Amino acid sequence: MNTLLLRGGRPWIPGLPTDVADIRIADGRIERIGPDLESTADEIIDLAGALVLPGLVDTHCHLDKTMFGGPWIPNTGGRTLSGRIANGAGRRVELGLPSAEYAANLLGAMVSGGTTAVRSHIDIDPEVGLGGVAAVRAAAAEHSDRVDVELVAFPQGGLLSRPGTAELMAAALAEGVEVVGGLDPAGYDRDPVGQLNVIFGLAERYGAKIDIHLHDGGTLGAWEFDLIVERTRATGLAGRVTISHAYAMGSLAPDEQRRVAENLSEAGVSMVTCAVGEAPVVPVRIMHDVGATLALGNDGIRDLWTPYGDGDMLRRINNVAYRDRLVADPEIELALLAGTYGGARVLGLDDYGLTVGAPADLLVVEAPTPAAAVVVLPPRKLVLKRGRIVVRDGVLVTDK
Repeated sequence: MNTLLLRGGRPWIPGLPTDVADIRIADGRIERIGPDLESTADEIIDLAGALVLPGLVDTHCHLDKTMFGGPWIPNTGGRTLSGRIANGAGRRVELGLPSAEYAANLLGAMVSGGTTAVRSHIDIDPEVGLGGVAAVRAAAAEHSDRVDVELVAFPQGGLLSRPGTAELMAAALAEGVEVVGGLDPAGYDRDPVGQLNVIFGLAERYGAKIDIHLHDGGTLGAWEFDLIVERTRATGLAGRVTISHAYAMGSLAPDEQRRVAENLSEAGVSMVTCAVGEAPVVPVRIMHDVGATLALGNDGIRDLWTPYGDGDMLRRINNVAYRDRLVADPEIELALLAGTYGGARVLGLDDYGLTVGAPADLLVVEAPTPAAAVVVLPPRKLVLKRGRIVVRDGVLVTDK
């Protein structure tokens, strides 16, 4: 039995003080947490009071689109949704996308920042077919001992409006892709009931989860929230449905935000917010107050949609806290909660966290409080995946 003792750290367990405690890890799982544990272990690391956080969870990125680690490509996508979609599809062959190499580069950077689980949306359409699935699976295999990657079959160019896409998405799910995606059922496909029929039908047929990009704003977006909630209740898919971006949520009046959040909580529908550009952010405090699941993600990183991003989920948590004006320490911790435990709920990681019996997925930083870690963005001293050290002082450990 391989054992590791992390001596004298301060584990962040929501709702409890970050007191000094040891963490004993055996065969990749947390065996004990407590003060002054016995010192017998294959390896002992003195954390000297450093803060220990659970592994960060990125529930929304696009690994198949990234050009991370490649040459600088000036962005030509423009500012509209349709323009960016067309630009991304039109230039991917020219730029060698999707690329397993670029996706692996980005995954390595994400791991270096403390991310231990990822959900990536993969473009599916008649031109690219399942090429993105193959590329991201190859990248994920390269980092299989460092990070878990879940895939979404995503109709970026439209579902009903692109004949043949639904059949390709079914093929991806049949090959083991875990999540079926959607895109603006009303605003882009202009047939919300028809698109939801396809998405929920595929989910039921293949036992898949659901994750729908919803950029539509205002009352249109709010109406689509209600449609998705109703469909989730009718199909018994509570806990398996996510609305990503949910821009309308951030622009609704507070009373309407609370109504929507309460419906989400009751139906078991989660939301993911990314704090992208000037786009509205899902209200963190309201979601928490009513018990609705909120998770976070980086969205596009160094791709044909945006030249920005570095894959650091702690920085994304910082962005969300800043954009949602979370200033008191307990409020800032709510953003951290969304980027950790909220993401774990979306991905279905039931045994996640700094708790006895859970996989030892964690990171260590020098920070006086969890809120300070979010604001200061300290270097990552250690990152562990299933009890194995995969990052030391921000650098990937490459020995197997």
